[in-house]
Amino acid sequence: MQRWRGLEDIPQDWGRSVVTIGSYDGVHRGHQLIISHAVERARGLGVPSVVVTFDPHPSEVVRPGSHPPLLAPHHRRAELMAGLGVDALLILPFTTEFSKLSPAEFVVKVLVDKLHAKAVVEGPNFRFGHKAAGNVAFLAEQGETYDFEVDVVDLYVTGEAGGGEPFSSTLTRRLVAEGEVDGAREILGRPHRVEGVVVRGAQRGRELGYPTANVETLPHTAIPADGVYAGWLHAQGEAMPAAISVGTNPQFDGTERTVEAYAIDRVGLDLYGLHVAVDFLAFVRGMAKFDSIEGLLEAISDDVKRSRELVAVYDAGA
Repeated sequence: MQRWRGLEDIPQDWGRSVVTIGSYDGVHRGHQLIISHAVERARGLGVPSVVVTFDPHPSEVVRPGSHPPLLAPHHRRAELMAGLGVDALLILPFTTEFSKLSPAEFVVKVLVDKLHAKAVVEGPNFRFGHKAAGNVAFLAEQGETYDFEVDVVDLYVTGEAGGGEPFSSTLTRRLVAEGEVDGAREILGRPHRVEGVVVRGAQRGRELGYPTANVETLPHTAIPADGVYAGWLHAQGEAMPAAISVGTNPQFDGTERTVEAYAIDRVGLDLYGLHVAVDFLAFVRGMAKFDSIEGLLEAISDDVKRSRELVAVYDAGA
């Protein structure tokens, strides 16, 4: 998959293409419907498929300080989109100047002059241009003028997550914030993932016999509610069953919120300075402060046992 950052990165000889535009944070199952449709449409027309997205999130430019927690960084979204068969990803720097483009200007500047769109695929509530004034009806009108078709795909999938609410990035963020990682997994079609570099912490886990990877998460990451979770620790191309702790470490009166993963049954791991990923499969228990270190150790032992069991179940395809 080709990756472009900015309109100037698009090859000058780029021909016609099928395009879909959106933030696509998380690339959840609704997003997957739209992107997969764009890929299939492109193959049917014999042209490449292009996903257009933005960095930073448009809300941060339009309403500074309102950047939502992110379900996936851009490199992760790119991996997921490549897995869906996308041919090219265009990340547009979302600046104040760019935000002032009218819907008509956006169509000409991006879709017509640069990507030579033959078809554009969007969800029914797609909005674009200055003050989000453009919609799919306007896009279809522009298509008649500039010779591209518009396909509207219903991205609304529903299930048990959120009590039957339509799947969305907003719902997924809410479930993650509440520690409902099972629901988030249903929407995403995979476990929610947190990434970052392993840094040195207080090393209390090592002292207690449970050395953890203290993950310095990426900016704006959507982090699950405080508690203990079962999941996977991905490092150096290996996925290791893990018991994951999120919180301030109340046992030792901590104040800084951390994400720490203990690789179950692994000895002698040295992950300092490495970029790792942590997948959250299931909630084990809430964060608590115990009456003694012995009580804490007993709880950790139970957490590890429970996490081992849960990971084994999910690994079996549950």
